[in-house]
Amino acid sequence: MDPHVTLSGRGDLAARIYRQLLDAILDDRLRAGDRLPPTRELARTLDVSRNTVAVAYDRLTAEGFVVSRVGAGTFVAAPAADRERRRRAPGGAGILPREVWRDVPVSAGLPDAPEFDFRVGVPDPGLFPHTKWRRFVARELRPDDVPAGYGDPAGHEGFRAAIARYTGVARSVHAAAEDVFVTQGAQQALDLIGRVLIDPGTRVAVEEPGYPPARRLFHTLGARVTAVPVDSEGIDVAAIPPDARLVYVTPSHQFPLGTPMSLARRTALLDWAERHGAVLVEDDYDTEFRFEDRPLEPLQSLDPAGRVLYVGTFSKTMLPSLRLGFLVAPPSLRPALRAAKQLSDWQGDLAVQAALARFIDEGLLARHVRRAAREYRARRELVKAGLAEGFAGRLEPVPAVAGLHLCAHLGPQETVEIPEVLARARKLGVVLDDLADYHAEGRGRAGLVLGYGAVRTDRVAEGLRRLAASF
Repeated sequence: MDPHVTLSGRGDLAARIYRQLLDAILDDRLRAGDRLPPTRELARTLDVSRNTVAVAYDRLTAEGFVVSRVGAGTFVAAPAADRERRRRAPGGAGILPREVWRDVPVSAGLPDAPEFDFRVGVPDPGLFPHTKWRRFVARELRPDDVPAGYGDPAGHEGFRAAIARYTGVARSVHAAAEDVFVTQGAQQALDLIGRVLIDPGTRVAVEEPGYPPARRLFHTLGARVTAVPVDSEGIDVAAIPPDARLVYVTPSHQFPLGTPMSLARRTALLDWAERHGAVLVEDDYDTEFRFEDRPLEPLQSLDPAGRVLYVGTFSKTMLPSLRLGFLVAPPSLRPALRAAKQLSDWQGDLAVQAALARFIDEGLLARHVRRAAREYRARRELVKAGLAEGFAGRLEPVPAVAGLHLCAHLGPQETVEIPEVLARARKLGVVLDDLADYHAEGRGRAGLVLGYGAVRTDRVAEGLRRLAASF
């Protein structure tokens, strides 16, 4: 690309061209091997003589910042070992964010995949049918099929229809294409809901322990967030503040504990929402991978009053990097959600959405989920067996029927500190989560969260052995 050079003001034109090109080289905007525009071309762009530009280039060459190649052009030279590199950027010392944003943690990820990866929410990319998927995406990128303008903020129409059919069959969700909004993962769906429903000071109830990004998001939108405890049947409906206008729950697979919300508790929650005029946000977390018991009806299909907003994602079934999720909303919220989506990012990648629509309609997503579920089931059984054999008295697994992780509470007689265990485990190449990180108020009962989506099947046993050594 051509460097930006400005000649406003007075002074030696060649010196100003030299200084601006030198600055671009020193702060890495122009990197080694980058080609400078020909002197004649840059002179024409700047409306100066070619000799003026040549003087600037000659000085850069003499100082070793660029090299000329006969018949090829002028290129940025490889930097000398002792060359000072600098990057200039506005300081912005007087510009501060709102107070609520100063302490929001941001995940930087891990620089390399750990040797034994028991992180939560990470699927195995090796199980994904990459070759088939590339063919579907390539087809949508043919010149005749790429739309020239912007699309519907709600998403690709065919993809929305495919989502409605897929969730209707696989999850018993009652929806048509017009009820579906395509989002950049479940997190954007929650953001859109918050934008259209939360005023500063609105009371929002979340599960305790629960999903930290949802809790933090509602807090940044100005909500008064209350953490409500969960038990073996789900969220404690009696403990929900009566002034809560929005309740966020994960009934199919409570995050992070993994227990499903009982039918009686679902009914009680729906009755509560109707009496108090509240909205329920149902995050259908990890429900595709169910290994025990029959699935229960989602809140959305049990709701006769239209108070449930249903949120889902393809991050676990496909790949997190695709950033595809969806929101099923009642008709009363559609105009506001469409406007919020347009003001947020207008639309996602329509080619990818169209590709996934065909991927679903041709049965390949269902086939991939069945294949992946078999592999995850095998890993899950290895983790359960490993906890029973190597951690008796140390860890007590929390019963769960679905998902890509298991929780385990610290045994009543165990005295270790979980952060110290995790630090020792990391040194042995084992990475997993502290259950305390999912509590908003206090630490709760100490424990671990072990994901088995990313760790290879043949690595589970050794990973658990090293974790046991960390105690």
